Amino acid sequence: MVAALNAALRDALADDDRVLVFGEDVGRSGGVFRVTDGLQVEFGDRRVFDTPISESGIAGAAVGLAFAGWRSVVEMQFDAFSYPALEQIVDHVAKMRERTRGRVDMPITIRMPAFGGIKGKEHHGESPETFYVHTAGLKVVAPSNPGDAYRLLRLAIADPDPVIVLEPKARYWAKAEATLTLEGPGIGIAATVREGDAATIFTYGAMVARCLDAAEALAGDGVFARVVDLRTLSPLDTETIARCVRETGRAVVVHEAPKTLGLGAEVTACIVEEAFDFLEAPVRRVTGYDVPYPPATIEHRYLPSVRRITAAVRDVVAY
Repeated sequence: MVAALNAALRDALADDDRVLVFGEDVGRSGGVFRVTDGLQVEFGDRRVFDTPISESGIAGAAVGLAFAGWRSVVEMQFDAFSYPALEQIVDHVAKMRERTRGRVDMPITIRMPAFGGIKGKEHHGESPETFYVHTAGLKVVAPSNPGDAYRLLRLAIADPDPVIVLEPKARYWAKAEATLTLEGPGIGIAATVREGDAATIFTYGAMVARCLDAAEALAGDGVFARVVDLRTLSPLDTETIARCVRETGRAVVVHEAPKTLGLGAEVTACIVEEAFDFLEAPVRRVTGYDVPYPPATIEHRYLPSVRRITAAVRDVVAY
């Protein structure tokens, strides 16, 4: 995924002279996770450059640059590091295009290494998606594989609206064959990554791989679960969510974030509103717990596991 994201940035910089890439350590060192490796050498330090350690300053600068016609791709070095920039993102990045009645586009892409799974220290394993999904004016995507990472990042950079790209750190080094192309499902379209008729598992980010493992384990027992990668968290693909529930009658939602007011609550509300009459069992959520993100030594107890996911699917199937 790191290579795919790097290729997306390189291609965007090459295709459009207005694209800028900046953030903490993204220039000379190529980023903490090497996503921007080599870009400053290739495109120069006026288009790929380091910033002071000020997330609010990074986001605010992107707004000003948008007024001047630039397309900024900024990095918040870790998910929780984005919190100091919330005021700028919520009050200006998300609202400025509407505030100007569309006279000024906000083509700002905010990249965030997100979620857990790498046994990071405090502030290095958050799931901040609810903050951004709840903020009107932002689009939010969370790729789970290299092909989607390339395409969704390229589409985000080309979008006239601001887009938050949540990059699952635990999948950065996962290898897979992928065609790096803009062809394929765009922003706002979910993808069915495994077919099944017993129940539908809805998920995103690093949990897609975990849910596929769970589906494989269930298949060994004759329970064939469908797995849907939401890919875009805002706007949600409510049509695909409703269709899958109508076809399978049962649903489980999986995410790393705490349960209360997590994205699973919104997906569940969508199911109730659009496909209630087709439900054969209550919707189950498998999530992180309503506690601060735990120390690395017990991270595995916090994140949804194959055991917890398979248990939830078995519960809804047996209901």
